[in-house]
Amino acid sequence: MTPSDRFCNECHNWPIVRIPGPSVFRFLRGVREQGLLDCAGALWREYGDLFQVRVGWRTLIFAMHPDVVEHVQVTRKERYAKLDSYEPIRKYLIGNGVVASNGELWRRQRKLMAPFYTPKGIQAYADMMIGEGARFVARWDELARSGREVDIAQEMTLVTAAVILKAMFSSETIDSINQMKDAVETMLDYINARLVRPQLPSWVPTAMNRKYNATRRMVHHSITSLIEQRRALAESEWPDDLLSRMMKARDEETGEGMTALLLRDESLTTFFAGYETTARTMTFAWYALATNPRVRARLHDELDRVLGGRAPTIDALKQLPYTLQVIKEVLRLYPAAPFYPRDAVVADTLGRYDVPAGASVMMSPYYTHRHPEFWRDPEVFDPDRWTREREAARHRYAFHPFAAGQRTCIGNNFSLLESHILLAALAQRFAPALREGYAPRWEMRGTLTLPGGLPMIVRPRAVAAAA
Repeated sequence: MTPSDRFCNECHNWPIVRIPGPSVFRFLRGVREQGLLDCAGALWREYGDLFQVRVGWRTLIFAMHPDVVEHVQVTRKERYAKLDSYEPIRKYLIGNGVVASNGELWRRQRKLMAPFYTPKGIQAYADMMIGEGARFVARWDELARSGREVDIAQEMTLVTAAVILKAMFSSETIDSINQMKDAVETMLDYINARLVRPQLPSWVPTAMNRKYNATRRMVHHSITSLIEQRRALAESEWPDDLLSRMMKARDEETGEGMTALLLRDESLTTFFAGYETTARTMTFAWYALATNPRVRARLHDELDRVLGGRAPTIDALKQLPYTLQVIKEVLRLYPAAPFYPRDAVVADTLGRYDVPAGASVMMSPYYTHRHPEFWRDPEVFDPDRWTREREAARHRYAFHPFAAGQRTCIGNNFSLLESHILLAALAQRFAPALREGYAPRWEMRGTLTLPGGLPMIVRPRAVAAAA
C-alpha cells in the first residue's frame, strides 16, 4: 500500500482501525534516552508515516506524510484547531496573539494584521534590515580581527532581536536588545521545561518560577508602557513601525481597533515569533555553509558577482536566487519548529485510521522534509532543490516550515526577507569556520536547537569586485 493510498479519504470501504504505535512506557523511555526528535525518527522508521501514543489523557498522533499536512490544515481544516496543545503557550508566553488564538478572534486579528506582512508590506522594513546587516558587518570585522571563538547562535539572536525590536517598537539601543533577548530566552526555557515534564504551579516561589514571573512582569510592563507612551502622542508623531500599524488598524465592519490587552499579546507574539525563528534559520545556515564547501563557493561567487562588496538592496536581492535557495534548503533540513500540533475538534479519520476528538496531530516539518518519497538524498544539503522547475514539481505540502493553509505563519515573508538580506550582507564578507572536531547534536527544545551553541571563528574572505 502506498502512502497516498494510506491517507486517501475516499476509501470508504475500508474498516476504520486504530493508528498503531508504541506503548507509553516505551515512548517515554525513548524520549528520555534519545530525546523527542530522535525517538520520533526511530518510531517513524518502525511504524511508518502515522503512529500514535497515549500519554496520560492525551493522544498524540505523529504524522510525517504531506497528505496528512494537507488534510489537517487545508481540506479538513474546520475539524482541527489550536486547543489544549497551545494552552501553555497562551498561558505562559504570548496570550491570545494571532499564533495561538482560535475562531472569530483569530479571524479578526489575522484580517487586521495580514496587510502588514504581505510581500509588499514588509518591504517597508527592508532598508532597516539592510542597515542592521551593515551594523553587524562592522561587529564581525572586529571579531574577525580578534580571531576569538564565538557562539554563532548568540550572534544571530543579537541581530534578529535588533531587527524585530526596531521593526516592532522603533527601539535599537543595545540595552533594550540585550534585555529583551534575555527575557525571551528565560520565558522560552520556562515553557519548554513545563512541556517536557510536570512542574509546580507558577505561583509556587521556586527559583525557576520567581525568575520567570519577574521576567514576565518586566516584559508586560515594558510593552504596556510603550503603548501608553505612544497613545499620549498625537497620531501624526507616531513612528511608522508595527506597533503603530497595529494601533491604527480598524475592523472594516465595526470600526473597532485592538484592545490594550490584544496589542500587548500581538506585540509579544510578533517579537517571540519574529526573533526566534529567524535566529535559528541564520544559525543553521552558517553550520550548513561551513560543512558544504561547494555550496559555500557557489554562494560566494553569486554574491561577489552581483554585490561586489556593496550592501544588498531590494533590487539586488532579485539577482541573488541562489542565496534564497540556500535559505530554503536550511528551512528544509533544519526547520526551526521540528513538530507543531493541531487538535481534533471532532472525531475524524485519516484514510482508514481513527482520529478521536481531542487528539493532537503532531505534524513534523523535520521528518516530512526528509521523506524519501519526496526528497532525493534527503540528508544532503542541496540548494538546487529550489529551482522553480523542481519546486513546482514537488508535492505542495512536502515543505511546510511555516505550517500550511490559512494558518501559515503570518510572518513567513518577513523572516524570508530578513534571512535573505542578512545572509547576503554577511556571507559576502565572512566565512565562519567551525571549531575543529565539532559534532552537532540536534535536539528539540520547543524549537530545533544545538545544545551548547554553535562554536565558530568568524573569518574574513576576499571579495571580488563586481564587473
